Amino acid sequence: MNKEEINKQINELILAMAKEPENTDNYHRLSELYLQIEDYDKVMSVLDSLLAIKPDDVQALVGMGTMWFYEKDFRKSLSYYNRALEINPKNYLIYYNIGNVFAEWKNFSKALFYYNRAIDLNSSNPEIYNAIALLYQDNDDYIESKAYYEKALSLDPENITALVDMGNVCFKIFDYETALTLYKKVFALNPDNKIVCICIGNTLTLMKEREKAYNYFEKALKMEGDNYKAYICYAIALSEFGEYDMAVEMYKRAEKIKPDEINAQILLANLYTNFNQLDMAMDLYKSTLRIKPNSAQTYMLLGNAHYLNGEIEQAIRAYKASINIEPENDEFRLIYNQVLDEYIDKKRSGAQV
Repeated sequence: MNKEEINKQINELILAMAKEPENTDNYHRLSELYLQIEDYDKVMSVLDSLLAIKPDDVQALVGMGTMWFYEKDFRKSLSYYNRALEINPKNYLIYYNIGNVFAEWKNFSKALFYYNRAIDLNSSNPEIYNAIALLYQDNDDYIESKAYYEKALSLDPENITALVDMGNVCFKIFDYETALTLYKKVFALNPDNKIVCICIGNTLTLMKEREKAYNYFEKALKMEGDNYKAYICYAIALSEFGEYDMAVEMYKRAEKIKPDEINAQILLANLYTNFNQLDMAMDLYKSTLRIKPNSAQTYMLLGNAHYLNGEIEQAIRAYKASINIEPENDEFRLIYNQVLDEYIDKKRSGAQV
């Protein structure tokens, strides 16, 4: 249905509801229509009205929980899911949704408990296994994550989410052959998937397949959508194969697309640092700090460039700024203390610093 047809149905339902205010089916249908046109405030308003009439309507409670979940108010979301669970403790979807809330809260054990309860009630739903796999993936347990993605794919071999995410896991554990197979399967199913096209390019880069990697990056750049990530990944590949001038050009193209994003500038500055073009690198680091002044990582990189340039006092100031922003970062603190101790020792010995 197009939007005009949906709006016509909405108007008809509103009239029907005025005549039969106790007919709960009309509320459900109306909320679904508002959901189709992404008018989420209206969805919540309709569901709220329905719950005023029928407080134990499980579908409405779950719907409200989901709306608050998307609003990232997870406490309200959980309160609606818990109300639904009290009414229907055998509904797998409620357990699944509660698992999602605890996953957002990074509460691994509770999220896993509710996902497993959902599996007890519906063991053939691949999305539950996907959720558990992602839970393990977020906790850097890639082997367990891979096993759950495999289970999801055994139930639905063309599940795009499982194929992509399992590809990402295989990439993380350096199993590039499997990652490539999975990404290519997604690309065959969805040849307009720009992100997967880039993932294929990245994987081929690490497999040292230079021309094939470039081919996929070129494909990605011709697809609709934002090219920022495509330019950055292409630049990294070009650097990997020693084509540094072209890599610089790609980073600059990315920067033009999103001048307020610092990733491309940081990576370009790192490239300059690697080739001892330290003044250019420091100018870029300083430029990114004007965009994002609270980036501890950028201060650390700026400190490294000053240190390599023999500017120890400036390096110490930059390192100090990084640990002021992230005082709990042991790596940053260690580097700062090492350089500071070196500086003090040289001062005491009378050596020029």
